[in-house]
Amino acid sequence: MSLEYIQRCYKVPAEIGRRVLIDGRPGIIAEDMGAYIGVLFDDQPPNVILPHHPTSMVQYLGMGEVRKMTRSQQRYHDYLKVADCFDSFKDYLRHKPVA
Repeated sequence: MSLEYIQRCYKVPAEIGRRVLIDGRPGIIAEDMGAYIGVLFDDQPPNVILPHHPTSMVQYLGMGEVRKMTRSQQRYHDYLKVADCFDSFKDYLRHKPVA
């Protein structure tokens, strides 16, 4: 289950799609980042998911829907996770099969 570690260790209702208010800034949990929640803030594009500590100034709210990334945003987001393995984004695109 996604975010199970955070739920168990920090005793918070973190889950993908949960609305949050972090230091007064609204957002939604969009990704499991290990010991951090990946937050997509309402004022950011869908491909900007930032890590945040699950108990630091976080107010957990109701459920919502994560905004979808465009295909190109998703491709670049995927690249950032493995960027150390490639010389450039262009190099990544040459090696990644197009779905």
